[in-house]
Formats: sequence, C-alpha cells, structure tokens
Amino acid sequence: MSHPPGADPRPLTGEPLALDLLNTRWIDGSGPHDLLDSVAGLGVWLNSPAVRGHLDPTPAADPATRDRLLLARTALDTLVASAARQDPATPESADRLNEVLSHGRIRRTLGPDGAPMSVVEMDDPSWAPAWYAAENWLRLVADRPDRIRPCANHACILHFYDVSKNGTRRWCSMAGCGNRAKAQRHYARRSGA
Repeated sequence: MSHPPGADPRPLTGEPLALDLLNTRWIDGSGPHDLLDSVAGLGVWLNSPAVRGHLDPTPAADPATRDRLLLARTALDTLVASAARQDPATPESADRLNEVLSHGRIRRTLGPDGAPMSVVEMDDPSWAPAWYAAENWLRLVADRPDRIRPCANHACILHFYDVSKNGTRRWCSMAGCGNRAKAQRHYARRSGA
C-alpha cells in the first residue's frame, strides 16, 4: 500500500507518546520498516497528531533530534520488554531512560493569578521529543503498567496501551493482526490441522 509523500505510513498510530515512538518500527508484508531511519521520516513523526499534542513549538526535524529520539526509543524498547514480562526494569535500562530525562525538568511555580503552574524546561530543544516520550512512559507505568502490551501476533512488533473496559485487547489492530489470527484459526479448523 503506497502513501502520499509526507503521510504517516505506520499501521498503528495514536497510541500514547512513548508507545507511538516505539511504533516507529514495524513489519509488514514487504518487510521491516523504520520511520526514523531518515530525517524526513522524523519530520513525518513530529507532525503526527500524537506528537503535535505534546510539543509546542514543534522542534526541528534534524539529525540531533533524531539521534536523541533513537536513544529514547532504545531505552523504551528494553523497558517495554520488561513490562510485558511483568519484570522490573533493569538498572541499565532505567539508567538509559534517566539519561534522556536528565535533559529536561518540570518546574512548578505559582502563576500571577495564584494558580499553580507547571513549566517544562529543556537544556536543549532537540531533547524535547525524547524527553516527552520518556516522561510519558513514567506516566503509563505509574498509572496502569499491566495495560502496556505487545501485539499478540508474534510476527508483529507493535505495542499498544489497552484502554478497553475489560483490559482484554490482544492485537495492535483487529483489522490487521486480529483478522489474520482469526483467518488462520478458521483455516486450521477447516483443514483439520
């Protein structure tokens, strides 16, 4: 399936920011893909709805931002594997994520109207996308770590945050991996396998 230039080609979008970053890699019938293998792909990701809602202004799609996002994605990749096994984070994977988080902070202040305010400050704007993805991971793990899931299709490398009422979602998408699994079960029953 071809996509217009600049369109997001990923099969799963709209997950929380940390998982959306992980889902910049996917596998389909034509093989593995990595949206962040180029600065142009980074531009597509930075302009996706999941990212635009977090970053204002949108940082530049440049090699420094891309390199920092790849560091965050590597850290998250290790952490999500631990979460799927319901294991605690290893010190090394925590250190990798903490390195990303060390480049930003949330400063709490009292606004002029007397209301509390939170301001995110970065030591360099190119760290912003990576920092926000890492910070989002902390929120997901604090809220419902059991809802962070890999797709049940073992050939799929996508992840999702299960917001279903019963917490029983298994597939990155019912239209993709879910239907393939259903079709495989149907074929196995019909062929007597």
